[in-house]
Amino acid sequence: METELKLGAVTYNVLRGWDLENVITKLEEAGFEAVELRTGTGHGVEPDISEQERAKVRQRFANSRIRLWGLGSACEFHSPDDAERAAQVALAKRFIDLARDVGAVGVKVRPNGLPDNVPVDTTVLRVAECLRELGYYAEQHKIEVWLEVHGRGTQEPKVIEQIMTAVDHPLVGVCWNSNPTDIIDGSIRENFERLRPWIKSVHINELANGYPWRELFTILRKSGYDRYTLMEAQQSCEPERFMRYYKALWRELSRP
Repeated sequence: METELKLGAVTYNVLRGWDLENVITKLEEAGFEAVELRTGTGHGVEPDISEQERAKVRQRFANSRIRLWGLGSACEFHSPDDAERAAQVALAKRFIDLARDVGAVGVKVRPNGLPDNVPVDTTVLRVAECLRELGYYAEQHKIEVWLEVHGRGTQEPKVIEQIMTAVDHPLVGVCWNSNPTDIIDGSIRENFERLRPWIKSVHINELANGYPWRELFTILRKSGYDRYTLMEAQQSCEPERFMRYYKALWRELSRP
């Protein structure tokens, strides 16, 4: 049975610089349904905010038509340095706590490349070890962890598949990132099927860039994906106008 797709946005980059009130209001006006709050983009929902501020954020979303889908951290676990990976895990746990308090569904994390002079299998296992620790921590708070398909070498779906197979935790999934490296002979089907068991969130970018969007949206619907596709496009000098245009184009490309 085919599912219906829903449109959300990441605050990187079109919504960059807007405070939380503007983010929510402008998304409502443009007909979007959800948001991933990317760290450092001006909305102010960060791990250092107080308990009272967290409660206000949660209530503001409860009073809106916008779902707080996720928190987009920049936590990354590919470093060969043990202390750096431990620090990144500790920061990711703070994002998980924040997600619990403000009512988000998940926290996005990433690898950010394959380090030079380190075997790929070693990096895969290091990333997986960090994610598994986060999975057990997130389980206590009923929060998901989404690994973005991201970084030099690590954005290859085969590498992400290796990581996810090694993690083996039900709350740790994949954020499909709509990269050019997804495409084989004009199609994303092979790589989508490779990661399909773990896809929990989806980033989409420039809808006129030649990526096989109709195929992606069709495969998502037929796979039973009933979550959000999140706009992560380049910054615009007319963001409100761009969002309306983007929604119209998305509606056309995603229709059955």
